[in-house]
Amino acid sequence: MYNENQILGYQPGTSFIYQLNATTKLVFMLLVSAACMITYDTRFLLAICVFSVFLFKEAQIKWSQISFIVKFIAAFMLLNLLFVYLFQPTYGQDIYHSRSILIHAGYFTLTLQEVFYLFNLLLKYVCSIPIVLLFLLTTNPSQFAASLNKIGISYKISYAVALALRYIPDIQNSYWEISAAQQARGIELSKKAKLSQRIKGTLNIVMPLIFSSLDRIDTISTAMQLRRFGSKKKRTWYVSQSFKKNDYWVMGLAIVLVLIVALLWHIDHGRFYNPFI
Repeated sequence: MYNENQILGYQPGTSFIYQLNATTKLVFMLLVSAACMITYDTRFLLAICVFSVFLFKEAQIKWSQISFIVKFIAAFMLLNLLFVYLFQPTYGQDIYHSRSILIHAGYFTLTLQEVFYLFNLLLKYVCSIPIVLLFLLTTNPSQFAASLNKIGISYKISYAVALALRYIPDIQNSYWEISAAQQARGIELSKKAKLSQRIKGTLNIVMPLIFSSLDRIDTISTAMQLRRFGSKKKRTWYVSQSFKKNDYWVMGLAIVLVLIVALLWHIDHGRFYNPFI
């Protein structure tokens, strides 16, 4: 059986992050994530990593809430770093215009520059993923939709975004329920099973999950049509959240971080910070 704390969706809390306007958190997430993706300045990325850890601690998010998704992302991240190295092991020395050999291995010779480049790629993941998870775990979908509508975005688009956020934990719930049903029928999906058996078992989960998701979409669509959703130009919201002083401070901080990246671009003469000069 699954643990409800492992569901990746909105979890009520009391820290100041929960009190921020949902649109503020979206703007912060997009701007800071974009800044981290653009720059390869190790100093900036390390600073954002520390800041992300601080935000997680402030939000009082438990490891059990994110352990499943973090392990999945970590596996994908390591696989991505491995393929980057295998397909172009000389990319680091081409970027930093120097070559300090660590391990001789022909075409796959490992250099200090390549390790430094891969380390920066790793930092990019560590910077962006916590901020995205914070947004998902601390943002009430209804408040987010109301906030988007308040700043001028069509309520149809706002409601569609809110449904997407609500749908993430629903899909997870369905996955765990189907998985439990398959295991009750004798299909082994635990770590004790062979890899081939686990892959086959996962496929047996994916197909019912897709069909159940399509059925849920059809039900929601029919319900919205029966209630004449979209027939009016405007609508009211049961849950609404106004902008406060802290929201403007947070958006200002996001803009400052983007400006810092622009300044570092000028100082570094490009995206890459080169400590080998």
